[in-house]
Amino acid sequence: QVQLAESGGGLVQAGGSLRLSCAASGRTFSSYAVGWFRQAPGKEREFVAAVSCSGGSTYYADSVKGRFTISRDNAKNTVYLQMNSLKPEDTAVYYCAASPLRGRVITTEDKYTYWGQGTQVTVSS
Repeated sequence: QVQLAESGGGLVQAGGSLRLSCAASGRTFSSYAVGWFRQAPGKEREFVAAVSCSGGSTYYADSVKGRFTISRDNAKNTVYLQMNSLKPEDTAVYYCAASPLRGRVITTEDKYTYWGQGTQVTVSS
């Protein structure tokens, strides 16, 4: 069982930065692949970024590539999403999720077992 809690969301102007954190409970967090997803008002939830169990592999949606960076610190049971050059279209609730599928990055929702409650990110123009 893994429990996830996101933090770090807020209101920022376009061009600004935020760092989201996803803190996990459980001693086996390093056995889980982790991803970030987001859901804007009136839209379906979409994939943002993912990191493998070790942190050695990452993958990004085209819309955030070059602006967002996902990383993890397994000693702290935490995954981060550094978001730079934010745009109004990045406004959404951001969720982290964990999957027990090891050895790869995972980009599809149905492969994730555990989800956090989400944190709101609002980017003003």
